Amino acid sequence: MANPLPDDFYARLKPESEFDRLADAGAYVPLPDDWYVGSADIVGSTAHIAAGRYKTVNTVGAAVVSAQMNAAGGMTFPFVFGGDGAGFAFPPSHLDRAQDALARVLRWADQSFGFEMRGAIVPVADIRAAGFDVSVARYRPSPTIDYAMFAGGGLAWAERQMKAGRYRIEPAPEGAVPDLAGLSCRWTPMKARNGSILSILVLPRPGAAPAAVAAVSHRVVAMTRELAGGGHPVPPEGPSVTWPNDGIAIEAHASRGKGSLLRRKIELLATTLIANFFFVTRMKTGVFDPTHYIKVTRDNADFRKFDDGLKMTIDCDPRTRTRIEAVLQEASAAGIVSYGLFEQDAAIMTCIVPSVTSDNHVHFIDGAAGGYTSAAMAIKDHPQTEPLG
Repeated sequence: MANPLPDDFYARLKPESEFDRLADAGAYVPLPDDWYVGSADIVGSTAHIAAGRYKTVNTVGAAVVSAQMNAAGGMTFPFVFGGDGAGFAFPPSHLDRAQDALARVLRWADQSFGFEMRGAIVPVADIRAAGFDVSVARYRPSPTIDYAMFAGGGLAWAERQMKAGRYRIEPAPEGAVPDLAGLSCRWTPMKARNGSILSILVLPRPGAAPAAVAAVSHRVVAMTRELAGGGHPVPPEGPSVTWPNDGIAIEAHASRGKGSLLRRKIELLATTLIANFFFVTRMKTGVFDPTHYIKVTRDNADFRKFDDGLKMTIDCDPRTRTRIEAVLQEASAAGIVSYGLFEQDAAIMTCIVPSVTSDNHVHFIDGAAGGYTSAAMAIKDHPQTEPLG
């Protein structure tokens, strides 16, 4: 059992810069016993995606993280984006704020988009009592940002409890809105350059040896390194912009607070037109350098992660896709992992940008036509994920 530790437990963890290292159980540290895990997702997200609302689904999923970040008041805490929702963890001192922020997002998703969203907050002690664990690591893809990686099966267990109606957080009262400052979705979908955008989900089977699971992850990650650009779905020159785009209407819902939706749309139309001019021309203005901003955007993108298993959104050629699937089929037949793959022609990016003049902006990547949600649906046997170590 983990002993109670200070609220800055996560902030004290040393970030890991080698993604491969995160396949190994030794890279993770158990969360303190008195911490909590939060989880949220959109009910029926597959149907919304099939109806072409994938960008809205991703924005609402990212809103879970955005609201928690703004409620945290600068506290560093672990979170992970899941496409149609998110998971996060926090110390007991943050419980009231975390509950309030999550409840407000649940209400906002319904009021703004007609999405039924569910959420839960689960004590880490309960997760351990159920035989699972929640361990975390920090992965630093660039010098200015890092993302949490999760292992132990506890986050997945908490999500299953949420879907069963346990540990439920009720939506905030009618009219409540979350603080989603910084949440945006202005980039256009990024077309595949190598063949297709491949969403990959690899989950350990119950009872599988951690070393065997890690070996499968290592092989898959090594294959992606051979792809052009390492399989990164954001092109080296950065994503493109168009004006106007669907993201403006979605962002207006996120940023209007209790003000006029129409007025906020008009404001965003004006500000994005000006911003797009600088992104297209790459002209500097004051302290803002669009070329630098786009480079940092690519560097900070979370196109690969460990979230109780390996998750990747990569720009993949047909040959590598075939090789990856062969490795996963073999590991599945051996009882080591379960997996899901889903192909689409583009990736999308949803962003949390505290300031365009700093480099700590966060960028969540998913497939543009289903992504992680569809890859999860492709898993034939949904495993009761066990600890990686």
